[in-house]
Amino acid sequence: MYSGLTADEITIAGHGGDEINAYFARPHGDGPFGAVVVIHHMPGWDEATTEITNRFAAHGYLAIVPNLHHRDAPGASPDDAAAAARAAGGVPDDRLVGDVAGAVAYLRGQPDSNGKVGVIGYCSGGRQAFLVACSLDVDAAVDCYGAFVVGTPPEGMKMKMQPLLHLAPNLRCPLLGLFGLDDQAPTPAQVDELEAELKRLGKDYEFHRYEGAGHAFFNTARDSYRPGAAADGWARIFAFFGQHLAS
Repeated sequence: MYSGLTADEITIAGHGGDEINAYFARPHGDGPFGAVVVIHHMPGWDEATTEITNRFAAHGYLAIVPNLHHRDAPGASPDDAAAAARAAGGVPDDRLVGDVAGAVAYLRGQPDSNGKVGVIGYCSGGRQAFLVACSLDVDAAVDCYGAFVVGTPPEGMKMKMQPLLHLAPNLRCPLLGLFGLDDQAPTPAQVDELEAELKRLGKDYEFHRYEGAGHAFFNTARDSYRPGAAADGWARIFAFFGQHLAS
């Protein structure tokens, strides 16, 4: 743990060179540091997400969370921007990859970076972390209950997300997956299907499933929060990033 950190809102170049805002936190110390891109959940670029980013900085990582909803409602509150993004069908996959690529480039460009970057996402961000791991050269990825990596959104849901299982052969880095056995998006059967494909392809992955946990078991502000699962999950995340992002 680091005794101090510095954090602020910054601007980075995202998809297509667009300027988007991001929250960046760095630990005090000389480094060099590994780095983490946090992909926020559908509720948006909110306080919970900046707290997660600060947590990574406190553990010795350069950490950034780009505002994926910036274009949908510039200057709006996280709730309003998320509503606008949902109405538009969600963040397009190509735009997501471009925005995260900009965040990765920003982190690797820091003078105290060791050049290694991981990515982590929750809920829709978990799906997007898998997408990034199949699309960009990152060093590690964590999927926290990412919905619709396998399977499609139900009828009537405005989200335009498509399954990503066909991208599994392109997985470029080790993958950690954390899932609740009571979740319905993804269901345990969908997680099993993803694991079977990764195993068939000989990919470097580890999955952990938690009894009595559903969706969003990391989220301390929701009734879905499960302290035991979350504590074990955080321990596994830091062990995983420590293995793959260390200097």
